[in-house]
Amino acid sequence: MSILVNADSRILVQGLTGREGQFHARQMLDYGTNIVAGCTPGKGGMEVLGVPVFNTCAEAVKATGADVSIIFVPSAAAADSACAAAAAGIKLVVLITEHIPVLDMVRAKAFLNAHGTRLIGPNCPGIITPGACKLGIMPGYIFKPGPIGLVSRSGTLTYEATYQLTCQGLGQSTCVGIGGDPVPGLYFTEILELFRDDPQTEAVCLIGEIGGDGEERAAAYIRESRYPKPVFGFIAGLTAPKGKRMGHAGAIISGSKGRGEDKIKALESAGVTIIHELGRFGETVARSLKP
Repeated sequence: MSILVNADSRILVQGLTGREGQFHARQMLDYGTNIVAGCTPGKGGMEVLGVPVFNTCAEAVKATGADVSIIFVPSAAAADSACAAAAAGIKLVVLITEHIPVLDMVRAKAFLNAHGTRLIGPNCPGIITPGACKLGIMPGYIFKPGPIGLVSRSGTLTYEATYQLTCQGLGQSTCVGIGGDPVPGLYFTEILELFRDDPQTEAVCLIGEIGGDGEERAAAYIRESRYPKPVFGFIAGLTAPKGKRMGHAGAIISGSKGRGEDKIKALESAGVTIIHELGRFGETVARSLKP
């Protein structure tokens, strides 16, 4: 089992004919991901990496049965690309692109919600079910199948935490990079709910950062739902000065909102095991889960 994607997912790559789309599609194909179509307006009829290219998402879905899309489209057109996928019937969109205008994402998210389409991203590394489907820009070799679910706002910290888990012999069920933009798709609470219902996932790692209130809302969900699986948390950016954006557009402390200390307090009060040193992430999880 896994969440959101598996070996049977039929992947559409929007922007397959571009440099970034081709580079990462090749990595995904080498991993074994089932890419069935590409989409670039005006380039229908081409074939890239052995994958047929269509002019529209609707044509691609009709011809190939694609049910998941990953988007490597420049920021000016990325939100519209997500909407086109949703309008074509795609039920999961992974939006890798960064620097998408906030108002574009407000509009796109409302459109996707209206069509029942889930969104991962934007400005994210993607999602991977180890050994089955790599849908993003992550280095596939550091992941291995296992019982740990991981959700993170940071791509780089996703890789670091996963590598440590793998070195400890702890494989992963699915790892989800939700991105760090102000208007995200699926957020911590939704991913935690999916992991709760996944029988393969025995424990969850949550990597947050300063800014926003997603971690606090996740803590409230864990506490109120009496979450049945162990959760481990790490919060990045504790030394960032107020009002200073650190990396992600959403990682900014404004007044008394978004402080890392408050996120840690909320998660601890919900029973989450907080990891204070990133370098001990894997060993802390492994030690806590030992029978």
